[in-house]
Amino acid sequence: MGVTYHDYYETLGVKRSATEKEIKTAYRKLARKWHPDLHPGNEKEAAEEKFKQINEAYEVLSDAEKRAKYDRLGASWRDGQDFSPPPDTEGFRYYSSGGGAEGFSDFFETLFGGSDPFGRTSRKTRRTGSVRGQDIESELEISLEEAYRGGEKSIKLSAREDCAACGGSGQDFNGFCSRCGGVGSVSASKALTVKIPPGVQDGIRIRLKGQGGEGRNGGERGDLYFKVRLQPHPIYKVQDNNLETEIILRPEQAVLGDQVTVPTLDGPVNMKVPPGTRAGKRLRLRGKGLPVKGSDEPGARGDEFVRISIDIPDYLSEEETEIYRRLASLGKGV
Repeated sequence: MGVTYHDYYETLGVKRSATEKEIKTAYRKLARKWHPDLHPGNEKEAAEEKFKQINEAYEVLSDAEKRAKYDRLGASWRDGQDFSPPPDTEGFRYYSSGGGAEGFSDFFETLFGGSDPFGRTSRKTRRTGSVRGQDIESELEISLEEAYRGGEKSIKLSAREDCAACGGSGQDFNGFCSRCGGVGSVSASKALTVKIPPGVQDGIRIRLKGQGGEGRNGGERGDLYFKVRLQPHPIYKVQDNNLETEIILRPEQAVLGDQVTVPTLDGPVNMKVPPGTRAGKRLRLRGKGLPVKGSDEPGARGDEFVRISIDIPDYLSEEETEIYRRLASLGKGV
């Protein structure tokens, strides 16, 4: 009685002339897509079946001997077609099916069955010297206040780690690793506390030693680097160690001068506006910017620049309006 033919090339979406690298790339892409752990409950069963088909195809096409035997069947078969062993397939071993080993199809067991139900040679990971884990880089968004004062920030990080079952090789003694699906890594999440040094700037990297990729064969873990990204601030613009903000003056304040309240990272301060201040002028508050790293002067900080904008109030009384009329008349020399 025949079994159903499986087109392994079609399963992986590669041509029959595909190279070993093309087959491996296609397999890893599909294994990540269809890994059952990445699908919700109502889709998990279908994903498991697809996952088994992908692994079966890779098990055959990634093994030169199995692929050669499979290719001898020719390209005339269609996926899903009933298959009975042709009379001229010398070198194949045929066995009656008992449902397939560990979910592999009757077709696979018919062609490659034997004393080992998979007919596979052992693919134990070859042990080499210890290998340090990879360094990982991510981004850390912080507020300007956090950058100024420093402190600690708790985050949850999603990443992929080397599969503990196969050591990141994607294979175990049976062939592909059933734990990671042959991709060599599994998804993981962990909570970390990141210490933010005071005065950290946008683009600076913060290193967390030993929090990167897992090492192999006893190798140490890599490091985790966070690239700092300052969140946009509603009041300040950041220019290196300096800050810039804006205040709005009434026309008479700009003409006559005044004492105004200006926000700073240390809290509001009073600033003197000199008479005749024009729109667009920048006034400086020394030492009210961000800390200067590597300065010979302890506690050195940048400056805060206050850009002047002039506007009229939304509402003017009759008396104020009359004053502006008189000013307009004076300007015309009347």
